[in-house]
Amino acid sequence: MPASQTFAPSLIGLPGRRALLQRCDSELVVQDVDGSFGTAGEATIRFRTPWPRRFGTSTVAPDGSLAVFAGVHALRAIDRTGTVRWEVRHGCWYGACREMHRSFEEYADDRDHRYPDGGSAGFSADGRLVWAHVRGPLPGGELDAETVDEWLVLDAVDGRLLARANARSAAAGSVHVPHPDPQRMGLTIGEGQDGSPLRWGRWDGETLTVEYFEDQDLVLLDVSPSGDRFLTVNHDQDTLAVHDIEDGSVLAEWDAESVIPRHPDAEPDNDEVWPLWDWAGGFIDEATVITGTVESDEEWGEGRHWLIGTSPTRSPEPVTYPLPVSGTPTGLGDGTWYTVAGSEVHVWALR
Repeated sequence: MPASQTFAPSLIGLPGRRALLQRCDSELVVQDVDGSFGTAGEATIRFRTPWPRRFGTSTVAPDGSLAVFAGVHALRAIDRTGTVRWEVRHGCWYGACREMHRSFEEYADDRDHRYPDGGSAGFSADGRLVWAHVRGPLPGGELDAETVDEWLVLDAVDGRLLARANARSAAAGSVHVPHPDPQRMGLTIGEGQDGSPLRWGRWDGETLTVEYFEDQDLVLLDVSPSGDRFLTVNHDQDTLAVHDIEDGSVLAEWDAESVIPRHPDAEPDNDEVWPLWDWAGGFIDEATVITGTVESDEEWGEGRHWLIGTSPTRSPEPVTYPLPVSGTPTGLGDGTWYTVAGSEVHVWALR
């Protein structure tokens, strides 16, 4: 299928339980990478999509048994047979709309709903929970009627609501970042130019506790393989940091302007050349992260990727590839990282 008719492929999940996802308007294609789909014997699974790709995001369970689509008006879980396992309706992600839609068809051809904001969903590491960021409030809920966004914890089997919290945001979009501990989940929220709230949640089976990181505007990029640390870049893209998972304290940080040299192709007499970290990256392993300065490099030439030692702390080192690489890197936590070029995924390792 032409690249113009699909989203770029992506790898999701934790080390040892990776899946390659690519979505078009009619289906979500899931490729088993680590043999984690159990005894089903299907290396590739195709899920029927409930609405076109530009109307939401999607994710898949660690064993490939279930896909969850986070849409404009609802979360919908679909199994391998195409059966709708469950659905949770919520407020409409088009900001001016106050309706609780019953179906996608109600707004499918409405020009005002063409480019809505959106949320996301993510499975816990064991696949038993679905965490979902939705436009609130849910009907009949106990949260304040003025709640804009909600963070939900759902039973993955039947969609039963286990817990909910006010996300305290007004999102344009969001991404869930899984933690090796099935009780924990990270959520990074984009509010456009207004900010980038970060949330950490813990569900102990009875109580949902949320750490809000108020007024810090941090984009959550990744969690280390051990789960002890997490990686962020601030909203202004000038500071990359590694934090302790327990209290959020900064263990190491790097200021882009101080540690990244000018782009070699930049005009030598231009005083307004400064690098910025991309909102992308991740842990290659427990002691090494990878990120880029691709966005700020584009004006001058080829985008650069950087390896950074976190323990002990080292200065960024440029990555040299054996072939042209575009886009940003994503750490996989198992000693590798990947890049995407068109419809191709390249997985890299240090030599």
